[in-house]
Amino acid sequence: MENENNHKAIFVLFLTVFIDLLGFGIILPILPLYAEQFGAKPHEATLLIAIYSLMQFLFAPLWGRFSDRYGRRPILLLTLFGSVIAYAGLSFANSLWILFIARSLAGIMAGNIATAQAYIADITTPTNRARGMGMIGAAFGLGFILGPAIGGLLVGSDPNNANFHLPSLFAAGLSLLALVCALMLLPESLNSQIKAKIQTHRYRQRRLNWLQLSQRPQFCMLAGIYFFVTFAVAAMDSTLALWSKQQLNWGPQQTSYLFAFMGIVSTIIQGGLIGLLKKRLGEIKLLTWGILGLGLGLLLIGFSQSLILLLVATALVAWGISVSQPILNSLISQTTTAEEQGQILGIANSCSALARIVGPTWAGVSFMKFGIDAPFLSGSLVMLLALTLSLRVIKNTSESKAEPVA
Repeated sequence: MENENNHKAIFVLFLTVFIDLLGFGIILPILPLYAEQFGAKPHEATLLIAIYSLMQFLFAPLWGRFSDRYGRRPILLLTLFGSVIAYAGLSFANSLWILFIARSLAGIMAGNIATAQAYIADITTPTNRARGMGMIGAAFGLGFILGPAIGGLLVGSDPNNANFHLPSLFAAGLSLLALVCALMLLPESLNSQIKAKIQTHRYRQRRLNWLQLSQRPQFCMLAGIYFFVTFAVAAMDSTLALWSKQQLNWGPQQTSYLFAFMGIVSTIIQGGLIGLLKKRLGEIKLLTWGILGLGLGLLLIGFSQSLILLLVATALVAWGISVSQPILNSLISQTTTAEEQGQILGIANSCSALARIVGPTWAGVSFMKFGIDAPFLSGSLVMLLALTLSLRVIKNTSESKAEPVA
């Protein structure tokens, strides 16, 4: 009965995250071009994405800590309600500064991803946690299939008369639907035993800081990989629409469809293939292959002159994202105890959010100063750093397994 209830909870959480991410997927491909309607330069358009991540960076640990203390369900409900307001504000924006306010609020509420991941960690074991995290990843993938496609349809096919308000309003409605689903169907995941442990270790949780985390080398390396991977992806996300406009003369609709294609590839991998690959290769080796694919894909985007090569490049990028993110979440969750899941995953997501601040900021500057291919080529170089850390993780894991038991 417990397993059945867990399966139902995962499905409801999947549905909730999917609907919420569908709204996110609608907005992401068109946001830089939306900002251009208010006179934003490329570096300002990418800052609009960076401010979202700055707020997520600040609030992800807070939501994670609150979810440890008060429960996952109330935090998810609160943040979904905030997302409704944020998307509505984006829809009715009439200036660039209102866009920044709306995106800031959306970033604050987006810190709830750590709570969703902690929910999965609550109801899964280390052996099946990657699959549970993969379900969340599949929700992301499906959101990026339908979201950009819907956004492309709503924004219209005429680049000179794009309707940027309707996609944002539609996203607000989707977030409202996600809120209703969670309110009616999502139970609380924290049981009395975990709550008791949290109460017992509350003081230690408050004292958990970066100095203490530095004494956990495996976590630090995994968090570093998380940062580098997210940096490269964020740089791509924030400039791909601007790049395709200059390189291929595309409008927001065509770029939205390209994001939808990446979502299709991601869903195929995360929806079932990742489980088979994990059994065959193991989590850490699979992570390494994901990093390699992501780096190669970003490199190829920088050299893409045709649609075919661009599709190959973005398929490799989708492979890298869909493999690395759930594996990283699973590995990080295994470095801590049950009562610290929310806080640890919140800190890891703060590293990711920090990368989504630095990545778009660098992408906007490099796009203007060094050419439109610079964000993708520099991202592929950053993947070399991630690859180095992943090899260190493999080495440390092998050495720890080889150590004799006292």
